[in-house]
Amino acid sequence: MSLSDEIAEMRAEVRSDGYPMSIGELINLYRDGELDIHPEFQRFYRWSPEQKSRLIESILLGIPIPSIFVSQRDDGVWDVIDGLQRLSTIFELVGALKNEDGAKLPPLELKKTKYLPSLEGKTWGDNGAESGIGDPNKLIIRRSKIDVKIILRESSEATKYELFQRLNTGGSRLSDQEIRNAILLMVNPDAYRWIADLAQDQNFQTCIPITDQAKAEQFDLELVTRFLVFRRLDEPRLRSIGDIGEFLTDQIVDFAQSGSFFDLKDQESSAFRFTFSKLAQSLAEDVFRKYDFNRTSYTGPFSISAFEPIAMGFGYNYESYLSASDKQIPDVETIVKQLWANPEFTRNSGSGVRASARIRSNVPLGRTLFET
Repeated sequence: MSLSDEIAEMRAEVRSDGYPMSIGELINLYRDGELDIHPEFQRFYRWSPEQKSRLIESILLGIPIPSIFVSQRDDGVWDVIDGLQRLSTIFELVGALKNEDGAKLPPLELKKTKYLPSLEGKTWGDNGAESGIGDPNKLIIRRSKIDVKIILRESSEATKYELFQRLNTGGSRLSDQEIRNAILLMVNPDAYRWIADLAQDQNFQTCIPITDQAKAEQFDLELVTRFLVFRRLDEPRLRSIGDIGEFLTDQIVDFAQSGSFFDLKDQESSAFRFTFSKLAQSLAEDVFRKYDFNRTSYTGPFSISAFEPIAMGFGYNYESYLSASDKQIPDVETIVKQLWANPEFTRNSGSGVRASARIRSNVPLGRTLFET
């Protein structure tokens, strides 16, 4: 197939439209349930009050707002795939924004901005309230237009997820896992909630002493995702990994959309909880930290290089452990020390080693070390 043929084929997968809409129209669509920003996405919605106020300042001053992208569902409702933070700010300002339970959030109280310091403490307000922004300014906001790009329902099913991923990477306003979570919420909300629930497992949390910033960016959910993707992945697939972020997204979304999701979910949950219960019992928060043979102690922060062979190695052998007594299950501490003494592991875990290369080597190594 030639380049021109490939372009023509893929262009045929996308059907789009677009036109400017007033903010008032967008507010009405949201209130009527015809525009879905997915309330669950608000957990990734991290704009500060100052950032929100700068958006409102831009609208009031007539500064153009970037396009928003929506995907038309079969029922005609628009799913927002880029523009969540802008729309959420606007809906919060007018007191329309709802949380996951359907309850309205308090209206936004604005902060002073560079060009409009008098915005400090202002709200949408009603009936000429002194704290309100004033009716003339409400009209400016309602009548301001935002360009809306629409991916029509005739497009291929994968188009909106691919578009969401491309629009939200690069700069990156969201972490890789936050993007992954949002895509899961679009394709299978149960899959997202399942992964989020596993991430709250107390034994798992004990084993991963990650920073507050990493948790805010959903890194604990990414670790769950890595476990689910790599635990049983065959070695030819391991060797085929390119970009680790894209691979994780493709694999977990494929699993969430597969007909076997509900059949395999319980099995994967059992493997996950069993694995981290044993790891927590053995070494707790030290299990994924470096072992220093000179100090005879565990040092440093959580290591993703250690997580991959230890968690996935133990998890890979989970089924064989079910019929074994505790005495037959390999001693975790002994194997962790063996791992840190293994030159293959240390060679493939240093700085400068690509994640894909590290995984190709360390995951199979962990499986071998934890064999019964």
